[in-house]
Amino acid sequence: MNNQQWLSVFQDIGKLMRIELPSIINREGGLIPLGRGAGGDKTFPVDKWAEDIIIAALERVHASGESFTLISEEMGIKQFGSGRKRVLVDPIDGSNNAKSGIPFFSTSIALLDGDKLSDLCVGYVYNLAVADEFWAIKGEGAYKNGRRIHASSTEDITIVAFEASSPKTDIPRILPLLQAAKRTRCFGSTALDLSYLASGAFGLLVIASPSRAFDYAAGMLVLLEAGGVITDLDGNAIDSVVAGLERTVPLLACKNRVVHRIALDLLSKR
Repeated sequence: MNNQQWLSVFQDIGKLMRIELPSIINREGGLIPLGRGAGGDKTFPVDKWAEDIIIAALERVHASGESFTLISEEMGIKQFGSGRKRVLVDPIDGSNNAKSGIPFFSTSIALLDGDKLSDLCVGYVYNLAVADEFWAIKGEGAYKNGRRIHASSTEDITIVAFEASSPKTDIPRILPLLQAAKRTRCFGSTALDLSYLASGAFGLLVIASPSRAFDYAAGMLVLLEAGGVITDLDGNAIDSVVAGLERTVPLLACKNRVVHRIALDLLSKR
């Protein structure tokens, strides 16, 4: 299968999820965790439902002759043959939002032709709540709902999005950026944060706690193909990060290189 065919598989997954979503969100017991997934977070019925749809689709891909390794937040690592390809999955990115009825959560799927983020070749992020669909194929640009998107070229720090899973330590670390912003937002889905950043909705995303590759890989490719920048908080490239279940690095994602330099300067004064 080529990259476009893989993207079609991911898009079919998104469409099916969108159709079935109301029944799972309204199901009694949706707030009761089923246990913990391989990524360490609590697994809720909505997570299990989404992963089941994804795995069923990937099993059909494997049956057609493709070999790859699945790395999913819930299931963990599963081999589908012995190929070098990796499929990184966060079935529901923003499951706390989903289970609470907050309409900002997504499914995030990335295809890598190897085991490092430098091998990213397809990224797919679908906002299940409002049906915004983002995707990118390496070297072919980034898209939202079928239209080419570009990160903003403006050089000011306007809206800063952030994640603070440990507010007591995270907020002080990123405070200079928050203080420099005209507005701040904490949305709760890293994949969507990166995707909306890629579309020009805001200017910067900062995450102080180390993130896991399946949380941001798909959104990372969308942002890069839209002309944005993503590094760790010290400005180091993250291409060599290995795709796995463990936490990797904190993230600084910006709409362009000028804003990235400004952000790094602010963070250096913390």
